[in-house]
Amino acid sequence: MNQYSLSLFDPNTLLPHRAGIAGLAIALSAIEPEDALIHWEISEDTVSLSWKCSDKEALEWLVQQAYQIQDGFLVASSLNLSPQGRYTFSQGVLKTFLQHSRQRTLDKTPTQIAIPVEENQPEIQLQFWKLLDCYYLRELKGAFNSKGKFNAEIPIKGHHLPGLVECFVNGEYKESPTGFMALLFLPLACSYYQLTDRRYALVIPEITNLLAWIHRRQQLSSRSYKDFRSPGASEAGLRLLLEEWTTEDLKQHRVNYCEVYQLGKQPWDGNQSGLKQAVYCVQASDTVLAIYQSAIALFKPKLRVTDKGESWLALSKVLPWIAENLVAGCAWYAGFYEFRTANDIYERKGLVSMTEHLQPHERVLFDAVQGAFSNYLRGQFKFRKDKVQRELTQKERFDEFESSTDKVVYLLQRPSTQQDFATALVKFLSRSRSKGARGVGREIYSWIHGSEWRKARDLAMLAVATYQGKGKDGVPEVTHTDEIANLPELEAETESEEYVESL
Repeated sequence: MNQYSLSLFDPNTLLPHRAGIAGLAIALSAIEPEDALIHWEISEDTVSLSWKCSDKEALEWLVQQAYQIQDGFLVASSLNLSPQGRYTFSQGVLKTFLQHSRQRTLDKTPTQIAIPVEENQPEIQLQFWKLLDCYYLRELKGAFNSKGKFNAEIPIKGHHLPGLVECFVNGEYKESPTGFMALLFLPLACSYYQLTDRRYALVIPEITNLLAWIHRRQQLSSRSYKDFRSPGASEAGLRLLLEEWTTEDLKQHRVNYCEVYQLGKQPWDGNQSGLKQAVYCVQASDTVLAIYQSAIALFKPKLRVTDKGESWLALSKVLPWIAENLVAGCAWYAGFYEFRTANDIYERKGLVSMTEHLQPHERVLFDAVQGAFSNYLRGQFKFRKDKVQRELTQKERFDEFESSTDKVVYLLQRPSTQQDFATALVKFLSRSRSKGARGVGREIYSWIHGSEWRKARDLAMLAVATYQGKGKDGVPEVTHTDEIANLPELEAETESEEYVESL
């Protein structure tokens, strides 16, 4: 009898191997033992296999139980996926593990599939090519000798496991029989996300308890097309960790770490679009996940319809930027200076809500700048009103708000050194005195003259970008679809006391 043991704590295993062992455990959980060609036992950290037939017969039978082709999709019965889940799983595997044309055979004629995204909204029409055949359902060449026994070293193509080898000139990757078995079932344990620009992200979780993971993975049956789309690789990793964090019965054995392979083209291989471009190591604390949970609720994908009636899903530009910061261990608003310079802010209302996550010491500078900007606006509106000797129309007030905002943004955006920024900010705060700056001169001084002056610049830019007037609804989100007629009155803080000259 042939016996093999695959353990999560085997020192010879890497993260993909450990995830593959979990995938093997999931596949076995859906097989009826009475009808099985092999025998197995699953513990919290080990999968034990045994069979009396040849290695070739046993493994090919097991792989065929794990993967099937139905209606042109690659499906896994053990995952119990919904119709949209079947599409996302199949597309995810085809664009990652089976990306190379030698690994799968597709129908030459594309097929249309309609996917509902939002209730009472037009469906998204997607084009895909039906899967006819793939690597997992073929003879596993190179794995066995003429007698059907495992070879001591089994070659694995680099394009079959993205990121396994950096370049094909390095030759084939050689794997042991147990490692080869684990990698065959790795697709069952991974999560897949389609990024922008037709790139894909492959998320490999760190699994520490097989029994808990099996239960967790089977809860993903309702995964939808929205869950399949992600605006960034870091965001994809955080999304997996958030799903684990919000699952009550997995608090003890939840996944706390994962790696994300961002796949795209490489200059040394123009034939494949799914090679490894970058690897993100994602580990997040409860605080980070709480911030990300707020962000993902505020910056949701939105269904858009073109003039021709075609529907598509618009992804947030702010969410991947926030996710990058959280994964890097930075404040969620870090780099807002650069982000604001490179992007128009179309998701302003979400940013306003995100400022609730500012820490007390961050709020000091934020409130001081925002209060000064409020008084600055009041002066600009008063000057314009006195100049034209009449009440300003909604359009005029909107234009004045835009013009005033651009002036302040330019004032804070222009400095490139610490000294220049400190001078510009103090000049602005001195001219437009704010209640928020009252009595906190030392705190503001430490911000602009300390080592975190760039962080202060980000906060100052964020304060201007998220300013809300005190009208009925506040200043509306500034987008091309805003209705200027609904712009509320803008009011500013009054400030009568002297500004703290210690700045």
